Amino acid sequence: MKAVIMPKLGLTMKEGTIAKWLKKEGENVKKGEPVVEIETEKTVSEVEAPISGVLGKILEPEGATVSIGKPIAIVIEPGEKLPPIEEISVLEAEEIERLRVQPPFEELVKVAKVIPMTGMRKTISERLSQSYRTAVHVTITTEVDMTKIVELRQRMLPEIKKVTKVPLTYTHLLVKAVAHALKKHPIINSRLEDEQIKIFEDINIGVAVAVEEGLVVPVIRNVDKKSLTEIVLCLKNLIEKAEQGRLSSDDLSGGTFTITNLGMFGVNAFAPVINPPQSAILGVGAIVNKPAVVNGQIAIRPMITLNLVFDHRVFDGVPAAKFLQTLKGILENPQSLTSEH
Repeated sequence: MKAVIMPKLGLTMKEGTIAKWLKKEGENVKKGEPVVEIETEKTVSEVEAPISGVLGKILEPEGATVSIGKPIAIVIEPGEKLPPIEEISVLEAEEIERLRVQPPFEELVKVAKVIPMTGMRKTISERLSQSYRTAVHVTITTEVDMTKIVELRQRMLPEIKKVTKVPLTYTHLLVKAVAHALKKHPIINSRLEDEQIKIFEDINIGVAVAVEEGLVVPVIRNVDKKSLTEIVLCLKNLIEKAEQGRLSSDDLSGGTFTITNLGMFGVNAFAPVINPPQSAILGVGAIVNKPAVVNGQIAIRPMITLNLVFDHRVFDGVPAAKFLQTLKGILENPQSLTSEH
């Protein structure tokens, strides 16, 4: 005699559901032959007969949810009789104990390195958790034809580099363009505080910068009042301080909107987590040459995907979409970015 038990099909599994009995009571079964289908949150798996014999008794019906280790049927060998209920209870206790003392995950999988959640990593973890606990994240996406921005960057590159000693990047141009768009859609430049929506006059844009310990978001203040050259110099200074671990609390505070760009790593699109207590963040993907319809004709254009993630508690989809539409228009016709530089 042997019990068919509810198996542990995953490290976090605590119970499973009897999806379908493949054998009926009284039918012959062979060892290793599937007798029942078990459904968990992730999979449907077959459970096999532990010995050859007869499926003597089905203890749990289809649709029943059963804890791991609990007998769900009894297989008896030829000539055997079904055991009394107290013996089945002993089997259940033995199986539960056997499953309970299975080796921990660390003994099954070799650990290469243990990284304590301290310092910057702990702070990042706490802030991201806070963001998801409080903000209602919604993502909207648009594609932008970057042809004119690519041309603008090439045209302005020598002049900007001569003054700043660093090349003009698409991030610099995006910072400037986002500031223009925020000026036209001030609700995006806001935060929720004490059941009040505070819309800010200052446009202070944080730019996510990867450092060895994690991610920091230094802030460029009053971007709408800065020229492109000033933006380049300001971000250059902040990145240098970030890489040297010299960012001050002032450098990291006061942001009203954040831009994070993973395009340089070949990421086409992603939905970042809002940087609390701000109300929105812009995720920037890679510029990719792809077919686009231009004046009714198919042409290859440098396209970029922008994901705006916003807090739905603060504003709805329409103002978010209008902001993204305005930003798209600025990037596709960037004359306003060159008014002063």
